[in-house]
Amino acid sequence: MKKVLITGITGYIGGTIAKKLLEKNYHVTGLVRNEDHIKELESLGIESIMGSIHDESVLQSAIDEADAIIHNADSADDAYAVDSIINALEGSGKTLIFTSGSAILGGKENGEKSDFIFTEDIPLSPRLEMASRVLINNYVLQSAQKNIRSIVIVPTMVYGQGLGLKKDSIQVPALIQFSKEKGFGVYFGKGENIWSNVHIEDLADLYVLALENAKAGTLYYAENGSSTIKNIAENISEKYTLLPAQSLSVQEAVNRFSPAGGYFGFASNSLCNADKAKRELGWNPQYNSIEKFI
Repeated sequence: MKKVLITGITGYIGGTIAKKLLEKNYHVTGLVRNEDHIKELESLGIESIMGSIHDESVLQSAIDEADAIIHNADSADDAYAVDSIINALEGSGKTLIFTSGSAILGGKENGEKSDFIFTEDIPLSPRLEMASRVLINNYVLQSAQKNIRSIVIVPTMVYGQGLGLKKDSIQVPALIQFSKEKGFGVYFGKGENIWSNVHIEDLADLYVLALENAKAGTLYYAENGSSTIKNIAENISEKYTLLPAQSLSVQEAVNRFSPAGGYFGFASNSLCNADKAKRELGWNPQYNSIEKFI
């Protein structure tokens, strides 16, 4: 039985991956910072290791005990944690699956539409604000040269109910909450910017397939459908019986969600294609409508 260590196991993506792995009889261990979560995880059949991803001795010990590591904890921006994990894995031949995010595709379009679709073969020239994320992705992929079976997965807008401790995603629930406070579905600028999206269970299935079949040094986009932010706002208005959706300024998005959330999470385009995962790994996502899950 393979032993898999998951960072961010109490989170939305990490917890759902853990559940899918347990269903396939993997032994799952989570690195946790809060003792309160240990019993909750034990009840799900998950072993816990207390510690921080920034404690290198704890990390080394946990990695030594595992066959594979799936890194979800604050992963897209934390170069220190990534470097520590790769140092601990160097020469081991073990698997590292790293979670990135498709905001790296954003062009800071402020609600304007771009319907260009990225594939994994298109080299990225990210904006300054997202450049570090792309550098980290590349660093993980290049660690294949250090005898690490490194894989990067780039989720798009994730929706649906999580199977672990955390049930809700980030973007859609945040937009719903803001819309309820305003009394109408909110979008920013024209709201014509498009995000690819993926259901949480389909995404977790992709991680399992990558763990079992992906080659070292590969990156996969994860999507199965897309929507404009305005369309999501209109659906929020309808589902929650609010006033018709209205535009707010991008500055209001920045004020509410931080610059990264405002400019990239809700006002940029993030459109990609996941044919590579379907072709190489046999990934067969089942859900294709984010609107049904609002």
